[in-house]
Amino acid sequence: MKQGMKIGDTAVVQAVVTPEMFAQFEGTVVHPAYSTVSMVYHMEWASRKIILPYLEEHEEGMGAAVTVKHVAPTSEGSLVTVTATVKELRDNVVITDVEARNETGVIGIGEVKQVILPKQKIREMLGRGNE
Repeated sequence: MKQGMKIGDTAVVQAVVTPEMFAQFEGTVVHPAYSTVSMVYHMEWASRKIILPYLEEHEEGMGAAVTVKHVAPTSEGSLVTVTATVKELRDNVVITDVEARNETGVIGIGEVKQVILPKQKIREMLGRGNE
C-alpha cells in the first residue's frame, strides 16, 4: 500500500433514493424506504473510495467486516450522504467510521473494515489460482 493515508481522511458518497433502493425481499417491497442493504453498499463504497488512491497495482481491498445501525427511515427522492472517516490503520487493515445522513439528520452509523491484499492472494483464497 502506498504511503500517505492517515487517521481522519474522509470520502463521501451521495445518492438519491430510488425504488431500486427500497427495502425488499424476493422482489416484494416491504417498505418504500431506503433499505439497510443499500445503506451498507453506500457505506462500503465511501470506505473504498478512501483506499483507492493508495492501492499498488498488485493490490486490492477486500471487505472484512461491516457493523451498521440503521436508525431512521428515508423516503424516495431523499438525498443520502454517506461519509467514511479513517479511524484506524494497522499494517494492511483500514477501519473507517461511517455515517449516513438525509436532509433531516443521521439515518445510520457504523464501521467498515477493509484488508489490503495482493491480488494473487485473493485469487488463491477464491480458488482461482493464477487467473
